[in-house]
Amino acid sequence: MTETNVSTPSLSFADLGLPEALVAAVAQSGYTTPTEVQARAIPAVLAGADLLASSHTGSGKTAAFALPLLARLALPRRHSGHGARVLVLTPTRELAQQVEKSFRTYGRGLRRLKTVVLVGGMPFGPQRRDLSGPVDVIVATPGRLMDHMQQRTVSLDGIESLVLDEADRMLDMGFIDDIRAIAESLPASRQTLLFSATLDGVVGRLALSLTHEPQRIEITTTPVQEAKIEERLMLIDGFEHKHRLLEKILGDGELQQAVVFTATKRSAEDLTERMIGWGVRAAALHGDMTQRARTRTLDRLRRGEVQVLVATDVAARGIDVAGISHVINFDPPRQAEDYVHRIGRTGRAGRSGVAITLTHPNEMRTIGAIERFTGRRLAEHVIEGLEPRAPRRPAGAGRGGFEGSRGGKPSGPRTPAPRRSEDSPRRWGDSPRSHEGRQERAAAPRAYGETAPRSEFERRVRGDDGDRRTLGVSGERKPRSSWGNKDHHPQRDGEGWGRRRRDR
Repeated sequence: MTETNVSTPSLSFADLGLPEALVAAVAQSGYTTPTEVQARAIPAVLAGADLLASSHTGSGKTAAFALPLLARLALPRRHSGHGARVLVLTPTRELAQQVEKSFRTYGRGLRRLKTVVLVGGMPFGPQRRDLSGPVDVIVATPGRLMDHMQQRTVSLDGIESLVLDEADRMLDMGFIDDIRAIAESLPASRQTLLFSATLDGVVGRLALSLTHEPQRIEITTTPVQEAKIEERLMLIDGFEHKHRLLEKILGDGELQQAVVFTATKRSAEDLTERMIGWGVRAAALHGDMTQRARTRTLDRLRRGEVQVLVATDVAARGIDVAGISHVINFDPPRQAEDYVHRIGRTGRAGRSGVAITLTHPNEMRTIGAIERFTGRRLAEHVIEGLEPRAPRRPAGAGRGGFEGSRGGKPSGPRTPAPRRSEDSPRRWGDSPRSHEGRQERAAAPRAYGETAPRSEFERRVRGDDGDRRTLGVSGERKPRSSWGNKDHHPQRDGEGWGRRRRDR
């Protein structure tokens, strides 16, 4: 494995060896200078090498593999075969549609370019018809592609380049077996490009098994810093306080469009209904919706008909709307990596954005994991009149905070409590010593099968005869209840559940 270390930010797209038609299409899209991942990945892909690239969302990775692959599509096939020449796998439907749109946008100058999207939530009929004709690029989610492979409606014999976009996310979603099965059905001489936020652990092992002498590119700068996103942390006291804070944030005049992330699909639906009651133009987006409904919702968001999109993490990747000014984590993400993908929905196309995370003090361990992952401490903010009752966390002493302390107590050596001797007098609150009275009780003679004598408290509560009835204030035993009397049957005697049932 070789590693590319050259970084030339002063280069233009024409200097990277791309055809004029692609350079013109990029210029029409408003881009003039390639990003770091584009400047380093495009020459490697044009040379036909396998590539492992570690870059976060917003770094321009889609163009990093789409532009050179389009340039190679303009050349004749490298080997015999039919069907599509490029296969791109993505974890979500929205990301698949965004990638396919990028291929069409950048390849508008190429003749007879045909792209197909294969995602779940859509009928098989139109996808089957699209695959029956000539196809150049297939962008698919692993599950739906496997369905077409099982029904023999797709041919992968002519695939020259395989792209795994957001590979870490696909593995988190359990697609590793599908990815291996798809890779085994492709030609062995293919080119493999893998893009992921990390190249360690399972992702790294998968990459090594699918590639041959790949070049490795790691982008160290974070997209959050490049996108000029202001990150805020707001503490909450409970759900009512959380809803009041959200309503106040949405009423801010600087908010243009926002994406509010929730932990569950049900929460997204309930919160959307609550926002509509506030007079907010809101819509929900989650995995239980059909692809047609999800596409309509995103189109309404792009047209400005929807001001606030309430979504689960299924929308953390694939939403590219320049008008999103705020991202609100109504529920903190379960994984620190998802935090970066969430807030990457704002601050796009050179704009600035605001990312707000609402959290309870009990969730500070999650916030600490996010701070360690991003390398930054989230600045705490309050809204006048809605200040939290919970104290603000001290610097470096948060639960799992950025300063490295674990738990809610400051880190440092522990001072063990002094141990008293066995003969020292006991103080108020001390627990009885475990050995007290043990020797005396063991030495007392007992007949075979006789249990240890009860204490004075047990004799008073249970009685000398073992009766569990407690004693009243006067010392007399309380009478048994009707439910505890074996000679009493509530239904037979007209009491309890049976009597109430008959009274109805």
